[in-house]
Amino acid sequence: MNVLVTGANGQLGREMRIVSKGSSDRYIFTDVEELDITSLDAISKCVKENDIKIIVNCAAYTNVDKAEDDEATAELLNAQAVEYLARACKDNDATLIHISTDYVFGGNEGNTPRTEDEPVNPTGAYGRTKLHGEQAIEKVGCKHVIIRTAWLYSEFGNNFVKTMRKLTAERDKLNVVFDQIGTPTYALDLANVILKFIDNLKNENNSQLSIINSQSHEVYHFSNEGVISWYDFAKEICELSGNTCDIQPCHSDEFPSKVKRPSYSVLDKTKIKNKLNITIPHWKESLKKCIENL
Repeated sequence: MNVLVTGANGQLGREMRIVSKGSSDRYIFTDVEELDITSLDAISKCVKENDIKIIVNCAAYTNVDKAEDDEATAELLNAQAVEYLARACKDNDATLIHISTDYVFGGNEGNTPRTEDEPVNPTGAYGRTKLHGEQAIEKVGCKHVIIRTAWLYSEFGNNFVKTMRKLTAERDKLNVVFDQIGTPTYALDLANVILKFIDNLKNENNSQLSIINSQSHEVYHFSNEGVISWYDFAKEICELSGNTCDIQPCHSDEFPSKVKRPSYSVLDKTKIKNKLNITIPHWKESLKKCIENL
């Protein structure tokens, strides 16, 4: 089976390259240089010529702060391009696996883990445009799986883990916010889950697990297990990296931002664990693996 991966040079795309190496399927990895996902014609041509059966969309505009000043570009990549991918899937009977975000819950109150059917309430341009992408997929009505994730990090690109490793090595003291609560996601773990979905997508005869059918319109949540603040995360990164920086907790309002970030965005993963029959690693376990790889 032929699988198209967009955004293949990003954090998740790079991990998809790694985990798919032993697959019997044919993976086609593209980024902006190989495929313009803002062009419906380009996407349709690629899908038809390569007989694509699954598209894994790892491409996104992810600069949360910059999106406030350039919402048009964020909308183009996070919503319009997603609609084109969905339309190409619909026209060619393919399935779209799309990655979304906890930021769709940005304004929600309470401290109960967010379920898939909880009302959405984004508070900034990034969250709005990612929600528009989800809505575009639903409107087109292609076969799809939407996976919302949070606090993504990896050995690749720019992310909180790599930034904290650098800062705690360079500084004697650092303040990190403790009033934003969530759970990190190691991109390698998410990539492995995506591969499990792909395996199930191929298994049309297994009625319990198969999701490749006309009724396939599913949203799932995935992150690692556990509940922490950015402060807790930074402390663990510093310790595992062998650094001695004095990290102190602070409030979010000490770092003024154009974006109101989610104060509590722990994702309830019951649905995806039951669907795939998986055990999700604790965030400390996965962080240790990432830092060992670094």
